Amino acid sequence: MAVFKYGDDINTDLLFPGRYTYTCAKAEEIIPHLLEDLDPEFSKKVKKGDIIIAGENFGCGSSREQPALGLKAVGIEAIIAKSFARIFFRAAINQGLILIECKDAVDYFKDGKEVKIDLEKGKVKVGDKEFDFPPLSKELLEIRDSGGLLNYTRKKLEKRGN
Repeated sequence: MAVFKYGDDINTDLLFPGRYTYTCAKAEEIIPHLLEDLDPEFSKKVKKGDIIIAGENFGCGSSREQPALGLKAVGIEAIIAKSFARIFFRAAINQGLILIECKDAVDYFKDGKEVKIDLEKGKVKVGDKEFDFPPLSKELLEIRDSGGLLNYTRKKLEKRGN
């Protein structure tokens, strides 16, 4: 598992360049362009289970689904940041991408430190130190496990017989 660390105000254009907005809609089209203007090697290096750590206001900018869809598709386990832009937070939930606000864990992280997350207990372990964050709700974990809000909603409707 690798950890990719970025700073403050990483906007949606840095996550997925706006020039591809109308030409890339499917995950396989989005993935090669993820973070290409911020970290050109990201899409080649990232692996399932990797984590992103970032500063304040992660995902600010325009309201596009491609950044969250692409990050989920490459297998990002979670993004730990000091704060998230609301529009990106909503898009991430829609895709089942886990976002964790934990300023102290971000501040403590240094390259080479291992990061482990316990979503149910609301704990992030960075190296030898553990940090608390509000545990994620059962519904949010079900959305993630379902592969996003759309699949979660379909499953709920099927259970009701609709």
